[in-house]
Amino acid sequence: MNGMAGTMITSPRDANAAPPPVPATAQVAPPAVSRAMQDVLDALAALGPQPLTSLTPAQARVQPSFADAYARVAQQRGVTLRTNAVTTQDMSYGSDDEQVARVYRPAGTTASSDLPVVVYYHGGGWVIADLDTYDAAPRYLAEAMQAVVVSVDYRHAPEFKFPSQHEDAASAYRWVLANADDWGGDTERLFMVGESAGGNLAVSTAIYARDNGLTMPDHIVSVYPIANSSMDLPSRRDSAQAVPLNTAALNWFGYYYMRTPADAQDPRLNLVTANLRNLPPTTIINAQADPLRSDGETLAAAMRAAGVEVEQRTFAGVSHEFFGMGKVVPIALQAEQYAVARMREDLAE
Repeated sequence: MNGMAGTMITSPRDANAAPPPVPATAQVAPPAVSRAMQDVLDALAALGPQPLTSLTPAQARVQPSFADAYARVAQQRGVTLRTNAVTTQDMSYGSDDEQVARVYRPAGTTASSDLPVVVYYHGGGWVIADLDTYDAAPRYLAEAMQAVVVSVDYRHAPEFKFPSQHEDAASAYRWVLANADDWGGDTERLFMVGESAGGNLAVSTAIYARDNGLTMPDHIVSVYPIANSSMDLPSRRDSAQAVPLNTAALNWFGYYYMRTPADAQDPRLNLVTANLRNLPPTTIINAQADPLRSDGETLAAAMRAAGVEVEQRTFAGVSHEFFGMGKVVPIALQAEQYAVARMREDLAE
């Protein structure tokens, strides 16, 4: 990302390496969020996480997360997050401990069930988070879509820098294509979903599939994707102080996952410059109080210019990480239902 060049020349490979200097950002109040969204953000603050920019990756990976805050609010309200409607099984698609996937299936289905398949990539800036952190969305999708959902983990930076995560996403996609039959999945009805860094992976992996003659997904849902390397976008300024993701944190992630500043211009990261032609219909979902909001908006514009059928919606009253919190945040449920409705349109066809 362009604004990171000054701190990235000595980008480390050690998860215990000190964080980069924190760049100055605009002291502007971010867009307001709904009461329900604020309840989750208040619960997160009560758990006492330190600013991401003050931590090493190793420290950041073990501190309280938005998923912990979501679980706390659900508990306070007597809401059950996990039911018997979905079963899970963890599997490996590679030799590294982080090259694993979690297969979600509607309860009672078998290897002969002939279900749609959703490949899901989680967020975390390619540095933090894992399958447990991002359990809510794939669990919801498996039940709502009555589909096999394969949530893909991947090697993390800085131990494994870009493009390791993109290579893992592509390998996992090939693995799903080869093995979905064993889980009762039908890859003739195939969807790609991702959040944040995973929203980037969903689009970039579809590009990989197109360029390598693989089965293409019928639809892509990209939720607040990393897609534009400019640090001078409107949301970088108006949501510079947003929670749980702020503009300074984008610099922190980039410092650890990029090898050199030149990586910022690679079209796998800077998706707005990629060859986007002949991609499947795409839905882009954004939060208003999020420094990545403009990424989704500019990616949608680039896709339209490339002739892709795309819808982009920015949901007011919510922040980054809201997707998957539908059991306690009504606007999140609206976004989740919107994503499912968009995929079902192509499922019907």
